[in-house]
Amino acid sequence: MLRDIRIAIIGAGIMGEAMISGLLKQNLIPADQIVATEPRAERREAIEQRYGVRVTDDNVEAAHWAQVTIFAVKPQTVPRLLPELRGALRDGELVISIAAGVPIRTYVQGLAHSAVVRAMPNTPAQIGEGMTVWTASPDVNEQQRGWARAILGSFGRQMFVDDETYLDMATAINGTGPAYIFMVLEAMIDAGVHLGLPRYMAEELVLQTMLGSVHYAMQSRRHPAELRNGVTSPGGTTAAALYELERGGLRTVLSDAIWAAYRRSAELGKTMERRDH
Repeated sequence: MLRDIRIAIIGAGIMGEAMISGLLKQNLIPADQIVATEPRAERREAIEQRYGVRVTDDNVEAAHWAQVTIFAVKPQTVPRLLPELRGALRDGELVISIAAGVPIRTYVQGLAHSAVVRAMPNTPAQIGEGMTVWTASPDVNEQQRGWARAILGSFGRQMFVDDETYLDMATAINGTGPAYIFMVLEAMIDAGVHLGLPRYMAEELVLQTMLGSVHYAMQSRRHPAELRNGVTSPGGTTAAALYELERGGLRTVLSDAIWAAYRRSAELGKTMERRDH
């Protein structure tokens, strides 16, 4: 589907590199059909050597050359980029944005271009295990949706939603979610060290326990509460541990954190819309 498509990735940072890596590892597109842009010379050289793709500091030239232009930049960078690229996109070109909180309307108005996909991936995309939620403007046709599915699925799983409001919610779950997991991992490892385990041992125990539990939940397709009950014996060690987690408000803290991330994503979108006007 993508063999003859030219792709420009604006921003060769962590997520931009993950996209390049995924597209090439999945053999979806040859390296000479990708161009990435990056302002830092040393980073341009590193990406070119690592993947064999062309890397430039000219965003306008890259966008004009491509059939799909991907904005893999931080949200605060978008207002500066859009005026620069207004008029540079071809007719029929698809825009894909992975900038958190930036609504489709910002791109449509800023670029004077109506075929826009907004996506929210996460950092496990770097190893091909990402989770991306995306939606599309009405002017994105079926062929372009196919391009989006292939590109966003090249570095993990992808899920289409037909309502853009879900993107801010997804940002709070899958976009920010790895940070919650990493904090839990860190806390469990530190607790193991506090108990007296060597750090290397605590790390291996925690990481494999987390990995195995997630795989088990995915394969069993049982409700998490049912899985939790299967580990919990009356009066046992798990029951004692869960009592402390409930007493400490784990559920409430996690829920509050997710709501805070959602509100921040929505605020970013409103800020962008105010700048548009």
